[in-house]
Amino acid sequence: MMKYKGYTGHVEYDDEAKIFHGEVLGIKDVVTFQGTNVAEIEKAFKDSVDDYLAFCHERGEEPDRPFSGKFNLRIPPDLHAKLSIAAQIKGESLNNYITTMLQRFVA
Repeated sequence: MMKYKGYTGHVEYDDEAKIFHGEVLGIKDVVTFQGTNVAEIEKAFKDSVDDYLAFCHERGEEPDRPFSGKFNLRIPPDLHAKLSIAAQIKGESLNNYITTMLQRFVA
């Protein structure tokens, strides 16, 4: 994974074509890049992000921003109740409780 200006790039290697290709993750728009070595792929990633931001600016559009920190989650009502009660017992908000659980899960 590569990071630049808050954007994350994911790279894969195509052994048949002998080329690295990547995509910016976490946005709806499709932003891709490619290179034949590490230096090229890093530069191509940064250039693609810069080009994307410039393109959006020229069109007067707001670029997609990755990971605002907000997302809607639909869960069964009984699970919602259990989580809410568990958070209350811990003296935490439901948001903080679930955030802690998710951090433990992906760590």
